[in-house]
Amino acid sequence: MASPVSSISSISSMSSSSSSEWYSSSSEEDVIMHNMIMNAAQVFMAAAEGSSQPLTRRAKYNRDQEAGHDKLVADYFADEPVYPAEIFRRRFRMSRRLFLRIAGDMAQSDPFFTLRNDARGQRGFSNLQKCTSAIRQLAYGYAPDALDEYIRMSERTARRCLYKFCQWVVKLYSKRYLRKPNANDVQKLYQAHEQRHGFPGMLGSIDCMHWQWQNCPVAWQGQYTRGDQGHPTIILEAVASQDLWIWHAFFGLPGSLNDLNIIYQSQIFDDVGWSTGEVTT
Repeated sequence: MASPVSSISSISSMSSSSSSEWYSSSSEEDVIMHNMIMNAAQVFMAAAEGSSQPLTRRAKYNRDQEAGHDKLVADYFADEPVYPAEIFRRRFRMSRRLFLRIAGDMAQSDPFFTLRNDARGQRGFSNLQKCTSAIRQLAYGYAPDALDEYIRMSERTARRCLYKFCQWVVKLYSKRYLRKPNANDVQKLYQAHEQRHGFPGMLGSIDCMHWQWQNCPVAWQGQYTRGDQGHPTIILEAVASQDLWIWHAFFGLPGSLNDLNIIYQSQIFDDVGWSTGEVTT
């Protein structure tokens, strides 16, 4: 394969031999463009000849993925882990049993979430490492390479783990967990709330939660800040039943709004299933 310098040299020689013909048959604009191309080619040739560094691929770091897996197992998944169950729940936002169930479903659904060797025969990342990277990014808002020293995973791989994890969560669990209540669900909710609270016709409890927006732009801070909070927030509106099942979620409104402003903008009462107002505040 010819080098860029030799290719440009051949182009230059061809252009020089036909320069007289070019000038005789071209307009003034074509002559100016021809000169610009020739000058750019000469600059590129001079830079390429003066550079002694060959073009190489991105550096490969020896991250030792196996050591990252062993550390993760010892900390959270061993028979006697370093961190107990309450620490696991706080850092992963779920129980260890639920995490292992999700990780197992991911491994059965997509070979990406299994332990494999790459094209050079080197060990890849385990199922636990990939799922932990994705969940930590979701739970804490970590940058993709924030856990590189711990999980030994590059930014590119961490981003891919997050994308595939979210993609398969929707595919696997949306029909059961990301749906609106049907007629059977509504009747069960009526009965449960009437027995527990003595309130007939109750579907669930609606409430709003403020999430701190640490990186809120300065120009938007007045819109997203309320006096009782003291810092910019984004509001999450949710409706949950007695078993903490979330039937409705509406996220992204400015923190300066109150409950009535949020209900006016939310679609919770626009749907047929909720249009009767059978939701308590």
